[in-house]
Amino acid sequence: MNHISNFRKSYGRAELNESASAADPMQQFGQWLQEAMDSEVHEPNAMTLATVSSDLRPSTRVVLIKGYDPRGIVWFTNYASRKGLHLAGNPFAALQFHWVELERVVRIEGRVEKVSEAESDDYFNSRPLDSRIGAWASPQSQVIDGRGVLVANAAKYSAQFLLQPPRPPHWGGYRLVPDQWEFWQGRKSRLHDRLRYRQSPERTWIRERLAP
Repeated sequence: MNHISNFRKSYGRAELNESASAADPMQQFGQWLQEAMDSEVHEPNAMTLATVSSDLRPSTRVVLIKGYDPRGIVWFTNYASRKGLHLAGNPFAALQFHWVELERVVRIEGRVEKVSEAESDDYFNSRPLDSRIGAWASPQSQVIDGRGVLVANAAKYSAQFLLQPPRPPHWGGYRLVPDQWEFWQGRKSRLHDRLRYRQSPERTWIRERLAP
């Protein structure tokens, strides 16, 4: 069996430089996300969300981006989940996209806020019926006796709401408002391209290259 320390990968699909990158990081992100979707990489919308609890313990999980615009990056979840409780006590987080096939990583940091109730309602109502029932059926992050609890809850709420389940009060959207971005492109000899965007006191974006 090969030892894990012997695994190597040489990068060289593309490059990232200052002259060819967008001055606005959201524009650069949109370009890379579209290229990931066009390339049919596996789950291009998956992102790792990192939060920190009130006792300073970090935690990560994978969530799905559901929208982005100049205001920030949006996802939806259970407000009473572990990540929701973390964000209630410490409203700062980090996101990471890793598009392995394109040898690209995007890291985003900033403050997190809840989206409006109207935005949460609109997205919730666009979801498949099973997903809407699931938002009621799962007491996310809580200990349960077994999968039967979820099945029973789903049957209960299906019978209660039929085809029109309302959005649960404990479920909705978050928006990360970025104040720092990093775009990483794999290169040969581990001399990777890293461009960081950070906000100036005037809230303009400063673009700078980081050593790999």
